Amino acid sequence: MARPTKWRQIEHIPTVENFIPSDQGTTQFDENILKLEELEAIRLKDLEGLEQGECAEKMQVSRPTFQRILLSAREKVADSLINGKAIRIEGGNFTRNICSVRCLECGHEWAESYENMERISNGKYACPKCGSKNIICGRGGRGKFCRGHCWRHDRFKE
Repeated sequence: MARPTKWRQIEHIPTVENFIPSDQGTTQFDENILKLEELEAIRLKDLEGLEQGECAEKMQVSRPTFQRILLSAREKVADSLINGKAIRIEGGNFTRNICSVRCLECGHEWAESYENMERISNGKYACPKCGSKNIICGRGGRGKFCRGHCWRHDRFKE
């Protein structure tokens, strides 16, 4: 069984979702779909000029994973520029926030993606260490993520 894909943390959601070549007289274009984490990799490495290690750390992935994401993104952009294809930006395995989570039974703490917080609040998620479903968001319910970011905070109170 394959390992589940880790959520990639991104900071920027683009306001423009499509780029379409303008000098062709057709309304039908071949297109490349650029995932949001691929766009984030290009933004961090090529626009911000960060080193790959820094980029990987910001996206909370390993350096080899960051390299694969970046190569995929650059290939799609190059194909679109050279072959006159449209680019559509959508989808991917990303999160905008990572929340600190704590088990009330064993005290184990770990980072969890914002998207998994719904599963935690519904009791469908267990502590990876002891298996307890008695879990709260952050330290004492007010973790780093919850300070001004977690609109679901009230749902995680003890």
